[in-house]
Amino acid sequence: MTTKLGKAVLLLAALAAWQPQAKAQDSEEQLARQLSNPISSLVSVPLQLNYNSDIGPVDDGRQWVLNVQPVVPFSLNEDWNLISRTIVPVVYQNDIFPGAGSQSGLGDTVQSLFFSPAAPTASGLIWGVGPALLLPTGTNDLLTADKWGIGPTGVVLRQRGQWTVGVLANHIWSFAGNNQRQDINTTFVQPFVSFTTPTAWTYSLQTEASYDWEGSNWQVPLRVSATKVTRIGNQLVSFGGGLSYWLESPDRGPQGVGFRLIATLLFPR
Repeated sequence: MTTKLGKAVLLLAALAAWQPQAKAQDSEEQLARQLSNPISSLVSVPLQLNYNSDIGPVDDGRQWVLNVQPVVPFSLNEDWNLISRTIVPVVYQNDIFPGAGSQSGLGDTVQSLFFSPAAPTASGLIWGVGPALLLPTGTNDLLTADKWGIGPTGVVLRQRGQWTVGVLANHIWSFAGNNQRQDINTTFVQPFVSFTTPTAWTYSLQTEASYDWEGSNWQVPLRVSATKVTRIGNQLVSFGGGLSYWLESPDRGPQGVGFRLIATLLFPR
């Protein structure tokens, strides 16, 4: 009798411990799916460290770029949201051309605003459109285009089950800035696909293709990554990393294999 009672108590204790954990796990899976949506109603601060190499005419250049990318959604009314996505690059680079030495500091900021319906369409599409702004915040002549830019941006995606498939794009033209610098006329297209597991792991495949209409050249890195949503104390975070391979790049651009490390602070409402 005592043995059976002990087993029953242990079973109840195990169930009590398991149920909150299961709920937490479900919540983390849901957050991981939200992170796969660039315009979800989730406040987050991604920190994305990218390493590129073989830069310059003699392939000696190296570059580290930490992109600080706060995403802040605002509810305009019952039907519409406004999502602010900012990319502030913190850069360290060296030997990007012979005699260049090293530079460190801020690069130019890209600010995007998406007006998006609060609910998906009847067919399950999630979309948003708005303006994209280029701000010449670079702190070194070799870290900035020294131009102000503006253009349209948009994203469309569908989330079905554990899959997310979509594309984000923008086009930016310069309209002011240093007349001695080349004008900006650039198209950016980022198709992406991801799969999120019940344990809140997300596996992603994407390209971040850009075409410079002034220089008539492509930059196309192919990226694969894995991230995991978890808790550190009371703070929800996502962390992970991945590899990139430059399918296409200008002669003086990055070549070969690079890598990316990702840490994202999450602030669900």
